[in-house]
Amino acid sequence: MADAASLQDLDQRIAVIRDNLRELTEQAAAFSGAEDEARAADRIADQQQALDALLKEREALAAKGLRRE
Repeated sequence: MADAASLQDLDQRIAVIRDNLRELTEQAAAFSGAEDEARAADRIADQQQALDALLKEREALAAKGLRRE
């Protein structure tokens, strides 16, 4: 049961980061100037790293749950 709750939590955190990435991408398209673009690229890269880590964690948790069944 805890695994299901953990998966739900991870899914929610993944959804939030995906929304952040979508918003950052839209903002980056509106920016002009190298400094703004670099800052946006850094923020997008940070969010992508966080998303990748959560997806990896979710995959491991899901695999663990499947092995129990």
